[in-house]
Amino acid sequence: MPEIGEVARIVHYLRKHLLNRTISSCVAQTDEIVYGKVGCSAEAFQAHTANRLVTNVAQQGKYFYLTFDKPPHAVLHLGMTGWMKFSTDDSRYYKQGKDKGLEEEWPPKYVKFLWKVEKEVEGEEREEVEVAFVDPRRLARIRLVECEAGEIRKTSPLKENGPDPVVDKEIFTVEFLSKLLRRKKVPVKALLLDQANISGVGNWVADEVLYMARLHPEQYSNTFDDEQIKRLHDSMVNVCTLAVDTLSDSSKFPETWLMKHRWNKGKKDSNVLPNGEKITHVTVGGRTSAIVPSVQKKTAAVAGDVESGNETAVKPAKGKKRKAASQDSDDEAKAEISDIKPTKSRRGTAEKDASSGATTAKAAERPSRAKKAKPSYAEADDEEVEETTLVKATPKRKARKSVATKAEPKDDDANGGAEQAASNGVDTAEPASKTPKKAIKAEIPGERRSARKSADEPALQLQGTNERARAAKKQSAADAIPGERQSTRARVK
Repeated sequence: MPEIGEVARIVHYLRKHLLNRTISSCVAQTDEIVYGKVGCSAEAFQAHTANRLVTNVAQQGKYFYLTFDKPPHAVLHLGMTGWMKFSTDDSRYYKQGKDKGLEEEWPPKYVKFLWKVEKEVEGEEREEVEVAFVDPRRLARIRLVECEAGEIRKTSPLKENGPDPVVDKEIFTVEFLSKLLRRKKVPVKALLLDQANISGVGNWVADEVLYMARLHPEQYSNTFDDEQIKRLHDSMVNVCTLAVDTLSDSSKFPETWLMKHRWNKGKKDSNVLPNGEKITHVTVGGRTSAIVPSVQKKTAAVAGDVESGNETAVKPAKGKKRKAASQDSDDEAKAEISDIKPTKSRRGTAEKDASSGATTAKAAERPSRAKKAKPSYAEADDEEVEETTLVKATPKRKARKSVATKAEPKDDDANGGAEQAASNGVDTAEPASKTPKKAIKAEIPGERRSARKSADEPALQLQGTNERARAAKKQSAADAIPGERQSTRARVK
């Protein structure tokens, strides 16, 4: 990510090619994130920067801005991958091996806006140039600020940022840093990375500053004494000033800096300083930090713990210890069962058979509901008998149908036989153990019937009629003469 030195490099090239020159044209590409996130638009930026005279180019930490002959002015942030490219100059501070010796394509990819400046004939002769703002990951921010040129640092977003250690040396004093550290209790590196406290300090700058000051990055900010705070202030001013003066050209950094040796993490014979001291890594404030444990001693309470050996021991966050410990076993388990993916019905079996400890643990947790349900079947003996009886009991309608079928009518008439069976009480023919809970009570002459029973009587009568019809149908089939063609519907009626 571009930090204070990389932004200073951009400012240098903008001053070289644009200062005191008029932008003849601007072509901005629509981007709802790069422009829209800060209340701007490509159309507005294009309209307000074309035909404008650039009167100043400056920076505050990771922000840089251009003031014009009249408002609004442009304030830009490079994000993680943003950069400014020039058609006649190479502004890159770092070239990958595959890019060395190759010409830069123009216009470049991922352009957010393209400025064009005409060739100057009068005065100092300056050639025609095009300037492109590029950002592959779209984390940069481009905005317009409506204010006077001299008030731009008192306007958002610059006014919400802390002092720049290089530009604002009269503000960034030892007293200022002492008050800042002692009014908060956070890891010192996390405090340095917060742009609201100090502008321009990023990951590698913070690591370099803390190494030069011989301070542990996880030590709480309010635990340092006056001598440690003085060392921190001086190292920050020195590191930031050198980064700005060299335009972040690492080839000009001292060989003793971490910056020259911290990038080969995990490789053999790497992460070692020229004096033989070992560089280890720890995560602080969500960022990977390079430290030298033999130099950066813990003198007070720290947020984590780092060993001085080759291995890095980081105190895990609360609730994440078990997850971190089982990460490797989870990966092995996934590799073992990746070829055969079980179906839903066999997933539990596959998990139980997996040899990995993590997979077995997950399988033990997943069917927890089934394990809790098993004891519900192991009840007392009397409850088991009752449960078995309820399961074996046939439905109410089927029981009536079977009894009505078995009843032998004395009369040859089918209707009469059905009525005979009904008058004898079909419901009482079932065994007592199979009687449904809501059995129909036999009517007693003169008994006073409740309103509820009277309301249910039509439904019961309809049910009895249907049962008698089914019984008559069965009986007619039994009394039928072989070969005789009969109308079943007429016979039932």
